[in-house]
Amino acid sequence: MTTRTAQASQASQPAQAAQAAQAAQTAAAAPGPAGHQHGPRLPWAKLAPEVYKAMIALDAAAKKGLEPALVELVKIRASQLNHCAFCIDMHIKDARQAGETEQRIYLLNAWEEATAFYSAEEQAALALTEAVTLLTEGFVPDAAYDRAAAHFGQAELAQLIALITTINAWNRFGVSTRMAPGQA
Repeated sequence: MTTRTAQASQASQPAQAAQAAQAAQTAAAAPGPAGHQHGPRLPWAKLAPEVYKAMIALDAAAKKGLEPALVELVKIRASQLNHCAFCIDMHIKDARQAGETEQRIYLLNAWEEATAFYSAEEQAALALTEAVTLLTEGFVPDAAYDRAAAHFGQAELAQLIALITTINAWNRFGVSTRMAPGQA
């Protein structure tokens, strides 16, 4: 390669990098399959700091007295149901740090077909998580509530319901503001 060719090549590299970056931004801003753009809409936690602080306090209070592994399974499952990529990413990482196995994380989306991997208590909590998260009938079915009540004392059940309610609130912040995974 001649000196002139090498210089021309080096001079065009920043321009190529800028073009590649612009193309990546354009692709990221393009509507996805669902017809909407992905990426953050607004930094809600910075714009509503008192609400964010209250959510942090609520989250800490809601998980008191519950097994850490159960807490993360519930948070991941609710986040899957709500399609909150930010929360799924965060809570899978938290579950791994807490010692959760990859297999149980992978199977969580189909836990009813993989009952050998989850305790009866976890299954009851996951069923209640789905019932509270989806509210498909406009209420939580007695069967889901009774199943959880058979495995948790009243105080623990109250904490579990608070945990499920709290992660659903977090999911709604994440989904409505399109928080991006990996940016916790």
